[in-house]
Amino acid sequence: MENLLQVGAILDTHGLRGEVKVFPTTDDARRYDTLREVELCTKDGDYIRLEVERVRYAKNLVIVKFKGYDHINEIEQYKKCNLYVTREHAVELAENEYFVADLIGLAAKSDEGEVLGEIAEVLSTGANDVYVIKNEAGGELLVPAIHDCVKEISLEEGYVLLHLLPGLREATNGQA
Repeated sequence: MENLLQVGAILDTHGLRGEVKVFPTTDDARRYDTLREVELCTKDGDYIRLEVERVRYAKNLVIVKFKGYDHINEIEQYKKCNLYVTREHAVELAENEYFVADLIGLAAKSDEGEVLGEIAEVLSTGANDVYVIKNEAGGELLVPAIHDCVKEISLEEGYVLLHLLPGLREATNGQA
């Protein structure tokens, strides 16, 4: 399991006073209201801890001002950088909720004993998430993350047990 979880990506600067436009990569953008610090991954791969001074919202973006960055020239270098929180600062999950980062790479198997591949991606569709399962041969299977399909998730043992509804393979052209 990764210790850092992505909560956003800096798209651009905003104004001249050190604010940035952040695209939130979290289910609830309002979580920035309680966010006090983030880890910024620089373009060189180094991490810098930044303290959040204030936030506001504009359309689907979060406008963030970090302490100590008071001019566009000081913050501009961090455009296109990702923002993370440590697990200690992550939102608390309810029962049967998981961070996407923890699902990626899990072995996927059917409740009939078939090895399907592994979760390569999780798509957020609005109604429900969809697991993108890829196998070694390059086949891809899309499985809705709904109770009827997802029977068990074991992060400790590294697998997800799935029930494939009739017609699911044909609907996604999946051969996973």
